[in-house]
Amino acid sequence: MRSIVILISGRGSNMEAIVRAAQAEQWSARISAVISNRADASGLEFAAAHGIPTEVIPNRDYATRHQFDTALRAKIDAYAPDLVVLAGFMRILTTPFVDHYRGRMLNIHPSLLPSFPGLATHHQALAVGVKLHGATVHFVTPDLDHGPIVAQACVPVLEGDSEEALAERVLEQEHVIYPRAVRWFVEGRLLLEGARVRLTPAAVGATEAASVIAI
Repeated sequence: MRSIVILISGRGSNMEAIVRAAQAEQWSARISAVISNRADASGLEFAAAHGIPTEVIPNRDYATRHQFDTALRAKIDAYAPDLVVLAGFMRILTTPFVDHYRGRMLNIHPSLLPSFPGLATHHQALAVGVKLHGATVHFVTPDLDHGPIVAQACVPVLEGDSEEALAERVLEQEHVIYPRAVRWFVEGRLLLEGARVRLTPAAVGATEAASVIAI
């Protein structure tokens, strides 16, 4: 059975979506822990209520990013994870940390990467007038908001859209594609081929939606 550790900084709505999917679909995996850098992260309550061990490692307790990442890595590795999932974990991770989990750490970003990396993605999308916006699940690399793309979902940008309305529609799709991408990893269906990810066929000849969803 695969072991998954999820990192959050706040509500962790994508974490919730993954936990619910894992339980409903009976994945051959367990959520071994949910770890936060903030003690007040409300997602910790959800995890605990679902019987998942929780940990808090306040980044403010460490003088440097390297020191924090070293402590975080030790805590994560205690659970021997096959996969580390970033679900709204609001920290820029150091290169040694990322390299340690290369090929087994996923992130979701609220834009159609490589467009609009960084913060304020919905503001950026509206400012330049794109017609489609969305979310991307990708393997984490040392380059911020880059890395081999696993899945994407897109939503239309509507006339008169606000950042809040657009963000809400994108988040709905995040809750669809992130659990799906994690399940693919658990099933051993994600093959990294250089800068690309290939999704292998489902077992028992099952058919499945593509890794790009148009809404």
